[in-house]
Amino acid sequence: MTNKPHSHAQWSSRIAFMLAAVGSSVGLGNIWKFPYMTGESGGGAFVLVYLVCILLIGLPILMSEWLLGRLGQKNPISTMSRIAGRLKRSQAWVLIGVGGILAAWLILSFYSVIGGWALAYVRYGASATFTGLDGDSVGTLFSDLLASPGTLLAWHSLFMVLTIAIVAGGVAGGLERASKILMPALVVLLAVLVGYAATTGSFGEGFDYLFRPDFTRLTGDVILAAMGHAFFTLSLGMGIMMAYGSYLSDDVNIGRTAMTVVILDTIIALAAGMAIFPIVFADGLDPAAGPGLIFQTLPLAFGNMSGGVLFGTLFFVLLVFAAWTSAISLLEPIVEWLEEKTPLSRLQSALVAGAATWILGIATVLSFNDWSAFTPFGMTMFDLLDYVTSKIMLPLTGLATIVFVGWFMGRDEVRAQLNMGSTAFAWWRFSARFIAPIGVAIVFVWGLMH
Repeated sequence: MTNKPHSHAQWSSRIAFMLAAVGSSVGLGNIWKFPYMTGESGGGAFVLVYLVCILLIGLPILMSEWLLGRLGQKNPISTMSRIAGRLKRSQAWVLIGVGGILAAWLILSFYSVIGGWALAYVRYGASATFTGLDGDSVGTLFSDLLASPGTLLAWHSLFMVLTIAIVAGGVAGGLERASKILMPALVVLLAVLVGYAATTGSFGEGFDYLFRPDFTRLTGDVILAAMGHAFFTLSLGMGIMMAYGSYLSDDVNIGRTAMTVVILDTIIALAAGMAIFPIVFADGLDPAAGPGLIFQTLPLAFGNMSGGVLFGTLFFVLLVFAAWTSAISLLEPIVEWLEEKTPLSRLQSALVAGAATWILGIATVLSFNDWSAFTPFGMTMFDLLDYVTSKIMLPLTGLATIVFVGWFMGRDEVRAQLNMGSTAFAWWRFSARFIAPIGVAIVFVWGLMH
């Protein structure tokens, strides 16, 4: 492959960049995974540990990825090659970029299928499919969706087309425009749903469940689960934030912007919990229902409540928006690399990357039905892709990133890039060199053992 002349795009403003970064962070992890993990882990104690881990692990790595991207001004692979070369470090550090882009491709292949589920449930909600369903019927609705490869493939295809369409527009015409529309819409939808949850009569119970810590539930597994989710919710280790950082101008304060993104990401995750748990408690449902909380438990509530058609539809539109903003960011580092390293245009790069992702996603579609008996290493293809990326690739890429910035880059250059005061920088550097690497290493080992 040969490099072609390439004028690197820039975000038009700090706000545009921040909306895109928050859009990447706010995904199914906030609306789907965070509430059910909180439910399984006893509520407020999990939330408290999660917030501490976000600050000590997530924030230093997020800032490191942006810093590298802005310094390199290229796709993640070329960025690491350029910086390692300038610092006279081994070119083996390029594997950070390679691992990030590969992980983004693998994750998007099955993330798109789950995004397709959300699209399907928008249709179910709008057509009053949930109305009057009992627990068994709701379970059957979900299992029937998974059992139909044709239906799953159609929704997966639609979701990928929507994602490609945005990324093909470039930074200003695609990523920025989508973020400026989807993120405010997502916040409005979430506010409406929280407002509705306040009318259920169980809002106080939901609030206590989320914010009143029960430290008797705080086991080692709960602490490690919170640590792991703090890492993954910010889209770390996937090349995304490095790619987004490459479009970042020098006048943006990385530290202040990263803190804002972390705060907004956390507020949205907590708001999602406040939208979900009052409904769960009002209907006598199980808050620890696990992954089925969104697709099997909540439809039961929506189907038997006043205004359920409207609010059920709004909820799954919210879920689609969250999935869509993250999917856009997952496709971006792959497209950026293709656009810079091949003769392909932006549109062609988006089509090639999207098609490759869509094809791989067929393996996930079939893993729920026709290929369900195909279980390499004792896992379906969906479970295998999820395991390899979340348990191995992301922790290793994130660990390598923070070690490179914390130990192999010059202290003065890093401080100048982060533009932090001496006390704040001392905290950041200590966390980047010791706390974050140790935390990620623990998450990695624990993930392999479970």
